[in-house]
Amino acid sequence: MIEKLSSGAPGLNKIIQGGITAGSLTLIQGSPGTGKTTLALQFLRDGSEKGQTGLYVSLSQTEAELRKIAASHGWSLDGIHIVDISRDHDLPSKAQSIFHTSDLHLDRTRERIDGLIAAVKPARLVYDSLLEVRLLTADQQGYQRELIGLRQHLQDQGITALLLDAAPAGDPHYDTEARGIVDAIITLEKTLPEFGRARRRIEVAKMRGVAIRDGWHDMDIRTGSGVTVFPRTVPSEDVDLKQNFERGGLVQSGLERLDGILGGGMEPGTTTMVVGQTGVGKSTIASLYAQSALRRGEKVALFLFEERVETFFRRSEGLGMNLRQDYADGRLKLYDFNPDELSAGEFGQMVQKEAESDELRVVVIDSFTGYVSALSNQKQALFDIQSLLKYLARRNILTILIVAEQGLLGENRALPLDLSFLGDTVLLLMIDDYHGRIRRRIVAVKKRHGPHDLNVRELIIQPGVVDVGEEVTDASTGSRR
Repeated sequence: MIEKLSSGAPGLNKIIQGGITAGSLTLIQGSPGTGKTTLALQFLRDGSEKGQTGLYVSLSQTEAELRKIAASHGWSLDGIHIVDISRDHDLPSKAQSIFHTSDLHLDRTRERIDGLIAAVKPARLVYDSLLEVRLLTADQQGYQRELIGLRQHLQDQGITALLLDAAPAGDPHYDTEARGIVDAIITLEKTLPEFGRARRRIEVAKMRGVAIRDGWHDMDIRTGSGVTVFPRTVPSEDVDLKQNFERGGLVQSGLERLDGILGGGMEPGTTTMVVGQTGVGKSTIASLYAQSALRRGEKVALFLFEERVETFFRRSEGLGMNLRQDYADGRLKLYDFNPDELSAGEFGQMVQKEAESDELRVVVIDSFTGYVSALSNQKQALFDIQSLLKYLARRNILTILIVAEQGLLGENRALPLDLSFLGDTVLLLMIDDYHGRIRRRIVAVKKRHGPHDLNVRELIIQPGVVDVGEEVTDASTGSRR
C-alpha cells in the first residue's frame, strides 16, 4: 500500500487521492504571489503536528520573511527548522578568480544542504527555490545533473520534498528539465479579471502512480487556513452509487392546483427550472416547495444570489410563510452571497457539504442568473452547474433552479445562455398588463418524468395568499397594450 502524507490542504488531498506520496519529489510551480510558500508551510506544519521533523531550506527568502507569512495566519512554526542560506557568508565572494564563482557557490550550497539534512534528519523538506539553482548552473546539462543528484539524495534518505519554482504564468512547458525529473507537478495560478478580486486556481499536472482528479480547480488563500482548495465536482467520483438513496414520493407544494400542473408534484433527483421575468413569482414558487418539505420534517438549503436573508424572510412572511423557526432549528439552511464573493468551485463544495445530510430533500438556487453574474467566466459557470446538478440528482435531491428572463412585462424573453437542457422540468411564469392590472400566468412547458398540464393558468399572489387559478382561456388573453 502506498503511504501518503497530507499536503496540509484538505481540498488538495482530495484531488490527489489522500495526499503526497511518501518519499516523492513534488514540484510546486507558480508566479510570485500565487501561494507557493504558504502551501509549503502548510505541508511542514502538518508534518510537525504528526511528530515529523520538517526542514525549510531557503535560497530566496529570509527566515524573518517566512515567519512573517506564518504570523499573518496566526501559525506557529515550532518543530520546523528554517535555514536561510541565501546570504551565507561562508560562500565564495564575487572576487573569486581561479574557478567560476557560480561553480563554487553551487558546490558549497550543495554541501551545506547535505550537512543540514544529516544534522536535522527531516521527514519533510521544502527547497525554495529552483530559480537560484538555475542561476548558479552554467548550462542546462549541469542544472539537470544537479536536480538528479538532489532527487537521488532525498530518495536515499526517505525524505518527502517540495521544490518551489517561480514559473511564469501560463507556460506549462517552463523548465522541462525539472518537470521530467520530479514525481509530481502542482501548478498554482493567479489571474486578475477586468473587475473584482483576483481569481486563483490549482492544477495537479502529474503524480506518478496516483489517479488524480486532473484539470483546474478553484482555490483561495484564507487568513488562518492558508491555501484552501475547492475540488471540481465530479458526480461519478463524489457519489457512491452503491449507497441506498430511497427515491420517496413526489415533492409537493401543498397547493393542489400547482401540484396538479406537474402531475402531482416534482420528482426527487430531478432539476426544476422556474423561468420568468422580475416580479412574476419565481422565488415564491420555490419557497412553497421549501416550506412544504420543512413541514414534512425534511431539510432544505437555499442559496440566495439576489436578496438578503432578511429580505427573504420578510417576503415569505408577507405571503403567509413563516420560516424563521425552521432556520433557527437548523432544518432550513440559508446562504446569501455578494457578487465577486466566491468562486464556482467554492460554491459547489458548499452545496455538496449540505447535500451530505441524508435528510436534505430540496436545494434552491436563487437565482442562476445571479450565480452567473458573480463569476467571471459564463462558460465555466454553465459547465460547473451542470456537474453540480448531476451530483444532486445522484443523491436523490430535488433542485429548484430560478432563472430570470430579461425585460419586464414580457418585453424580452431572451436568456443570456441556453439553459433548457439543464431542467428535467420547466415551469414558465409570465406577466402581462390585462384590463388595467398586472396578471401573472404559469404553465409547465416541460417534464421529462410523467404527465403534466399544458394549460396556461393564472398565478395568484396576494398578501397572505398564493394560489393557482383557473385556466386562461382564449377570450381572456387580450391585453390593453
